[in-house]
Amino acid sequence: MKGVKDMITAAQVKELRELTGSGIMDCKKVLVETEGDVKKAVDLLRERGVAQAAKKAGRIASEGLVDSYIHNGKYGAMVEINSETDFVSKNEEFVTFVRDIAMHVAAMNPQYVSREEVPTSVLEAEKEIIKQQALNEGKPEAVVEKMVEGRLNKYLADICLLDQPFVKDQDKTVKELLTEKIATIGENIVIRRFVRFERGEGLEKREEDFAEEVMKQING
Repeated sequence: MKGVKDMITAAQVKELRELTGSGIMDCKKVLVETEGDVKKAVDLLRERGVAQAAKKAGRIASEGLVDSYIHNGKYGAMVEINSETDFVSKNEEFVTFVRDIAMHVAAMNPQYVSREEVPTSVLEAEKEIIKQQALNEGKPEAVVEKMVEGRLNKYLADICLLDQPFVKDQDKTVKELLTEKIATIGENIVIRRFVRFERGEGLEKREEDFAEEVMKQING
């Protein structure tokens, strides 16, 4: 027996998206919650401010903040998050959001802000790896493509900041948190870029022989 999620059609998602301007995943989620009732889904999106936030997404955001988070001197991150006005960049809720995202980047180590940033070469290489893994598992070629799509989607969710579960609230993604802040603050907010550092990353680690070191001290 099919669940509600399986009964939601692409046409319903398309219709809801056109009515509200919300993202595909947001539309799909509320359609599941409302058991495919598009009218109820529209109302639910409006109540949550998702539809309102989506309409603000096209606005120019060139103000904002650059902030950082460092954890015990071992690893840290710096982020740039933009707002529409300098006034909002001084808003306490916005400042807290920026710092939370810096903490998230430091902790979760995303590689890209969004899926759109992932280079085609990276996608193609990962697809090939996943395909070979599926074939090595003895899966029929007829189902390999679907498996590739599913595993690639999971891979992207792991490496893209907006798709990752928010480190301080695993029940929502960073994108969902961002949408909430746009709706609450009333301006478009854009996570533009980030950089993460980890102490000693990329350097050859020195391996010491403890016994040899003790002998040196004794004989020295």
